[in-house]
Amino acid sequence: MKPVATVNVDRPRAGLLEWIYLGPIGKGLAVTLRHFLRNLFGQKDVATIQYPEEKREYSERTRGRHILTTRDDGSLRCVACYMCETACPADCISIVAEEDPEATVEWEKRPVSFEIDLLRCVFCGFCVDACPKEALIMSRRHEMTFTNREEAVVGIDELRQKGPIEDEDIGYRPYY
Repeated sequence: MKPVATVNVDRPRAGLLEWIYLGPIGKGLAVTLRHFLRNLFGQKDVATIQYPEEKREYSERTRGRHILTTRDDGSLRCVACYMCETACPADCISIVAEEDPEATVEWEKRPVSFEIDLLRCVFCGFCVDACPKEALIMSRRHEMTFTNREEAVVGIDELRQKGPIEDEDIGYRPYY
């Protein structure tokens, strides 16, 4: 074997300013001061908004809270087909069904319980896409607060459509 030539590379010695990082610290403080002064004197291109007083405008297709729609007689449109529960990637929907005694078709079902765990939900809209009866839609209301985990699991009473559908702030709905 031939001997391999080695090359020694000497690293230049760092000066005092480089050793204690004063240059990068100064640049970072300058950026922070620049943003602070822009926010303080109220330029229009600032990213910060005054949240409770000002609300950011979102797209019409925003996916927010779920709504279970009702028929004209007030009954739920949901026929407990389990398609939304199957399509949900987060596995946050649970349905318990029973036979509908008032149905005109034999063996038609209705949900006894329909629960969505909003802490697990990723608001993807797959459940809305999967629903064949357009019983489950999403509103644009996305502000939700909970004090404990039990409040985040919403049932039929919280999901049921309140009033006419025209009054709801409807968000994402698939195009048919």
